Amino acid sequence: VNPTQSNPLLIKDSVEFVTDENIKNVKLVAIGQDVYLHKPNLPSTGVPFYSIMGREGTDTILPNDKPHLFFGYTVIDSLCKLTIKGGTRLYFHNNAVLWVYSGGSLNVSGSYKNEVTFQGDRLEPYYKDIPGQWGKIWFANGSRNNRIDWAIIKNGTIGVQVDTVHTPIAPTVQITNTIIRNMSDMAILGQGSRIWASNCVFANCGRFVAALAIGGSYKFEHCTFANYWSGTTARTTPLLLLNNYYFSVGNQYVIRNLDSAYFGNCILTGDIEEEIGMDSSVFGGKFSYKFENCITKTARSVSNTAHYKNVYNNAGPDFKSTYDNDYHLNASSPAINKGYINSLNKDLENKDRPNPAGTLPDLGAYEYYP
Repeated sequence: VNPTQSNPLLIKDSVEFVTDENIKNVKLVAIGQDVYLHKPNLPSTGVPFYSIMGREGTDTILPNDKPHLFFGYTVIDSLCKLTIKGGTRLYFHNNAVLWVYSGGSLNVSGSYKNEVTFQGDRLEPYYKDIPGQWGKIWFANGSRNNRIDWAIIKNGTIGVQVDTVHTPIAPTVQITNTIIRNMSDMAILGQGSRIWASNCVFANCGRFVAALAIGGSYKFEHCTFANYWSGTTARTTPLLLLNNYYFSVGNQYVIRNLDSAYFGNCILTGDIEEEIGMDSSVFGGKFSYKFENCITKTARSVSNTAHYKNVYNNAGPDFKSTYDNDYHLNASSPAINKGYINSLNKDLENKDRPNPAGTLPDLGAYEYYP
């Protein structure tokens, strides 16, 4: 591979076999490109070999002139901030994980049409939409000031896993203008964490699209949650799970308050009958949630105004094409002009919201434009 070639290129060769005066020619074709290679070189107990990206007390900026290829666990160390600029491509080998350690910070800073891409390292067309090719982005207990803006995270096992909160006020991670899709397990796993997200699409996962478990605090505005999973095994779980307890290592029942789970101007829908799972502790504990100006799909009643306000239940959102992961709205969508006015005046394609001016915004991440 030419090390000055940053884009993928086709490499061709051949092997000629001569056997008993018969000549056979086998064609060899491969896709290759030069990359920054991140390979594990440190042993640890309980996790695979790992490498450290940035040392304690330092700020690191990934160069974006060529892709980055990750094997094993790559750790953003304590008191280290890693910044990933727009246009950076990150390829992960099977089961590879980007782990933001306690005290560490990740800042993904893309822009419209210059997103940061996280995906597997198989670049052949066959793997374009195959889930489960790599591990996850993991924000450990105690990581802080994490931000993901304008990113595409696809084809892994878990898109983003966020563990217990660092502070009771600031979010563990803010996710904006981002698409997380085609995960073999789930797009978002929150475990007693604090997540704020807006202008995002979370879609097409083998189990949950979002599992907000073991309590915590969550806020989603203008997000599209959609699950039309077409994997080899049928999906049996709802796209959204809310939970406020867990069983400890000693099998003790532990309640963890769900302080807040707010969904505003969102779409939550999929292809099974029940897409919202409520798993509240039978022994009490706070279990606070609210859907406001949302399309939902659930068999339970949405008449309780403390939890459901201006909710359009079982109203098909009329997406462009769920088969192609295209969650733009068609002209007949009931999501059009059903939102409330807020500060999110640009949609996931950086178009003005609402459209036309003076109307109400549409639900979900995309504003309808003819």
